[in-house]
Amino acid sequence: MPPVTENRADSQQGFATRAIHAGQEPDPQTGAVVPPIHQVSTFKQDGVGGLRGGYEYSRSANPTRTALEECLAALEGGLRALAFASGLAAEDTLLRTVLSPGDHVVLPDDAYGGTYRLFARVLQRWGVEHTAAHMPDATAVAAVIQPGRTKLVWVETPSNPLLGVSDIAALAAVAHAAGALLVVDNTFASPYLQQPLALGADVVVHSTTKYLGGHSDVVGGALVVSDAELAQQLVFHQNAMGAVPGPFDSWLVLRGAKTLAVRMDRHCENARAVVALLKDHPEVSQVFWPGLPEHDGHEVAARQMRDFGGMVSFRVRGGLDAALRVCAATRIFTLAESLGGVESLIEHPGKMTHASVAGSALEVPADLVRLSVGIEDIEDLLHDLEQALAAAKG
Repeated sequence: MPPVTENRADSQQGFATRAIHAGQEPDPQTGAVVPPIHQVSTFKQDGVGGLRGGYEYSRSANPTRTALEECLAALEGGLRALAFASGLAAEDTLLRTVLSPGDHVVLPDDAYGGTYRLFARVLQRWGVEHTAAHMPDATAVAAVIQPGRTKLVWVETPSNPLLGVSDIAALAAVAHAAGALLVVDNTFASPYLQQPLALGADVVVHSTTKYLGGHSDVVGGALVVSDAELAQQLVFHQNAMGAVPGPFDSWLVLRGAKTLAVRMDRHCENARAVVALLKDHPEVSQVFWPGLPEHDGHEVAARQMRDFGGMVSFRVRGGLDAALRVCAATRIFTLAESLGGVESLIEHPGKMTHASVAGSALEVPADLVRLSVGIEDIEDLLHDLEQALAAAKG
């Protein structure tokens, strides 16, 4: 496989320039300005062990995946990125690389349901224990660390679905003082809005299905790191465990990343207008968005993020039934799981994305609705929400 080398992108270039050019030089043979899809499983060798460019078998490495990984490393300011078949595949590979039976992990008390399920129903059987903590409070995180056993602190910021904001630098200090790694799930923010490695994180996790892909047409995941030794370990496990994306999926994420900056600007702009509508609506009891001055994490978000993101959650007066009526009544907001695509989505976390945490300490409010605000004309989105909220009364 190609050797682990330092990312070659010019760190002085702007974000949008890196998104379009990092890892994506024109094809040397044809001059094609878009990297080709190397839809191939194996590569001819020039004699036994004579690999061309380090490629032998596409599970180990593929040129299209290499282009994506170089781009992702450049966008996050990391030494190395690794692409996977899904966000959870990325998480699983990371955890089985850095954890052993008997280790302990600190999780957010509002973690994504799939991440919680991975720890509670897969890794716990493997002997890895976890404790939930309120991540915005670094003191609370420090209080549950088990000296000598806690090997990893996991944080989502903003979190899913309650949009909690955690101070990455403060958590990095807490984790490193205990000899643990800080892992940041940066999916909601995207690399455009937030750079966790620059704030002290050891690993950044992405579901590239979301904002990086941006078009709801691909499933993928990624890890980005700055430490060369950890990178080497992850490269070994990526190949040994084999949960890699195919060339076409890699190409789709790479294509999506090119427009990440302009899309995120529009997502944030539209979310700001949606929040203004929800905040004053009589059928809404609470709005969760880091851009609100009254949000508990607003000051931290303003300090460590470029803008406040396109994800918005809110609670509906009238409880579960009213929330379900709102979800069923939208016409432009599509009732669906996932997020981060150009189209607007609406979902009920308690019944959908976070059903796996029902009955646990991480259970989400029954009246909660989550929006992934897309890039459609804002007037259409606001009108759609207004008519859907009118249905909340029943």
